Amino acid sequence: MIVMIAGSACAQDNRPGIMENTPEISDDQKNYTVETIVDGLENPWGMAFLPDGGILITEKKGELIFAKDGQKTIVEGAPEVVSRGQGGLLDIVLHPDYETNGWLYLTFASGEGEEEGANTAIMRAKFDGKSLTDHELLYKASPNTKKGQHFGSRIAFDNDGYLYFSAGERGERDVNPQDITRDNGKVYRINDDGSIPADNPFVNAEDAKKAIYSYGHRNPQGMMFHPEYNEIWVNEHGPQGGDEINVVKKGANYGWPVVSYGINYDNSILTDDTGKEGMEQPIYYWVPSIAPSGMAVVPGEIYPEWSGNILVGSLKFQYLEMLTLENKKVVARTKLLDGMGRLRNVKVGHDNYIYAGIEGKGIVKIIPKNKHD
Repeated sequence: MIVMIAGSACAQDNRPGIMENTPEISDDQKNYTVETIVDGLENPWGMAFLPDGGILITEKKGELIFAKDGQKTIVEGAPEVVSRGQGGLLDIVLHPDYETNGWLYLTFASGEGEEEGANTAIMRAKFDGKSLTDHELLYKASPNTKKGQHFGSRIAFDNDGYLYFSAGERGERDVNPQDITRDNGKVYRINDDGSIPADNPFVNAEDAKKAIYSYGHRNPQGMMFHPEYNEIWVNEHGPQGGDEINVVKKGANYGWPVVSYGINYDNSILTDDTGKEGMEQPIYYWVPSIAPSGMAVVPGEIYPEWSGNILVGSLKFQYLEMLTLENKKVVARTKLLDGMGRLRNVKVGHDNYIYAGIEGKGIVKIIPKNKHD
């Protein structure tokens, strides 16, 4: 599969495979309006749309907010988090059968454990309109570390009811990602109650972490179930350059840090290899990095001209990037919400409208101009 980049590669990077064959990004055409749905948020990391029209929003600092009809309230009973660096209260999703069972799922930086510091955890709970109840910790990565980077973490369900979540490599690039006996730098798959599926790829591997589904990841902060391909897709931060979109496959190795399209932050070469046998290639990568976070597929009901495109937030360049794909190959790129702020998350609501979480602003809704007619 052909990999592609965005922009110009760093002058120091002359490795084979670093090419400039991707479409230039198109400017924002402003063929839509933006409505602020929830304002006054610091870092709206995750959001989940409730059947009653309310939204549950995670603030990285540790607050869970319930927003409805222009009002915001802080939900009691949120998990205790370690808000350090990139860690805190992270993603939130509802169970696919939420209206029947009431379960919701949260990832966060947890300090539980013998070591000082924190690591990524996932829990489930129920929301009674004011508080979280029935807390169950489903998985906690270990060991803890005081480092502040690369917690991940996003959550997605597939059509079979399996629950996937990501945990970044916690700044231990030479230790965690390539070792299946260690947590971090992984995408995990569990059942909705936290048990391990019997057909997970490493359930019979000695000393392996049985919840691991794929490994060799750096820091996935976008994840979605693609309805057309029936696959879990992630986007993840590279170092300087080399942000990636990967299709998650059972037992697959995504190469970090053995292979990468990025380089070190001091401009030195991290690795001589952009590919190696037995390691998956991304379907798309960015050079320079856009710092991707959040991921969604555009539905056709409201946005027929954008139908099937992929949305990815850019923290670095402060826009929402829309990628047009043909057979998993990017053929066009477009800026949306250009300059509004650091795009932390993007979701499609029950009404099939696009909602984006913007740091220092809140949650906004994208409305095509023809919907105002």
